[in-house]
Amino acid sequence: MKLCKIECIIKPFKLEEVREALTEFGITGLTVYEVKGFGRQRGHKEIYRGSEYKVDYIPKLKLEILIGADQVDAAIEVIIRAARTGQIGDGKIFVTPLESLTRIRTSEKGVDAL
Repeated sequence: MKLCKIECIIKPFKLEEVREALTEFGITGLTVYEVKGFGRQRGHKEIYRGSEYKVDYIPKLKLEILIGADQVDAAIEVIIRAARTGQIGDGKIFVTPLESLTRIRTSEKGVDAL
């Protein structure tokens, strides 16, 4: 079975909803990174102590999930349903094929290492 890595950028307050939805879907593990960036929105303005200033990089979360290639489309739908707010900045999902995967503890390879 072929494996893929799903990487998604989401709004931080959506993490628990996405995690719960993925757990119900059957995902047993994921990695979460705190990241900053911008897309089409190009940051935003905030007011602090009466002064307006521009925030160029928006805080986001990046999730990485390893999954069988046959489950990718369904997992993407789960992520979209849980992460979507309908507002600009909801995020992106990237899928990359994995050439190999090895569990360090047991030396299991491929789907057995998930």
